[in-house]
Amino acid sequence: MVRIRGRIGDWPVDLTVELDPQDWAQLAAAVPSVTTQSPAAVAPAPAQADQDGQWQTVLELLRRAGRIEGPQLMAQLAALAGGEVAGKRLLVRLRHCEQVRMEAGADAPVYCWVGEA
Repeated sequence: MVRIRGRIGDWPVDLTVELDPQDWAQLAAAVPSVTTQSPAAVAPAPAQADQDGQWQTVLELLRRAGRIEGPQLMAQLAALAGGEVAGKRLLVRLRHCEQVRMEAGADAPVYCWVGEA
């Protein structure tokens, strides 16, 4: 049995997953052991490194602004990420970031920088 506890935004999550011995064996076979991987296998792929850099840019953008309304932020993220779908992914990631608080605005949510967590 595995218990997962945490938060998704403002919502508390308490999930219990029960696995039988066959499921555990199948899961263990699917997950590579960290000790058997070479350092090259652990290093982030270039695409992942680009995404991490992009994420830092997003955080810096919001930190400098202090607060941005959702539609304006979405437009900036879409331009930064190269498309609306990628911009939406970044927006969702911001919603769950501990350094960001969402407030209800008159017409749209407002994303506010709260600082280092």
